[in-house]
Amino acid sequence: MTDQDGWQSIPVCRGVRGATTAAENTRESILDATQELLEELIEANGLDAEDVGSTIFTTTVDLNAEYPALAARMLGWMDVPLLCGHEMDVPTGLKMAIRVLIHWNTTTPQKDIKHIYINGAEVLRPDQALKSRRFTSQEEQNV
Repeated sequence: MTDQDGWQSIPVCRGVRGATTAAENTRESILDATQELLEELIEANGLDAEDVGSTIFTTTVDLNAEYPALAARMLGWMDVPLLCGHEMDVPTGLKMAIRVLIHWNTTTPQKDIKHIYINGAEVLRPDQALKSRRFTSQEEQNV
């Protein structure tokens, strides 16, 4: 059901995507990059862990020093089901990449969800990277 402004009145599950890169294959670098990505996704979309159904993280095969899901636990996502895996090893693909798919129960329309691609991962979805840059610019103007 939608209201007169097009907002969903009953929460539905929406996918929120994001990606980043780690500087190196170390625990600290993987956790720092993942935490930065999650914090940006949380801020951009107003995510609350209570509304997250589950989250899937993938890394390229060159990142294996730590599970990126640990960064979500460190942010307090204690009850959210989390899963990690490796992305397909495409020879021309972006290296040192961390991707996330958050299953979010929300009334936010699909078109208003902000997907975040940072730290070199913008090449994966240039169209979404432009949208996230616009979000950042608008936020800076409102400060």
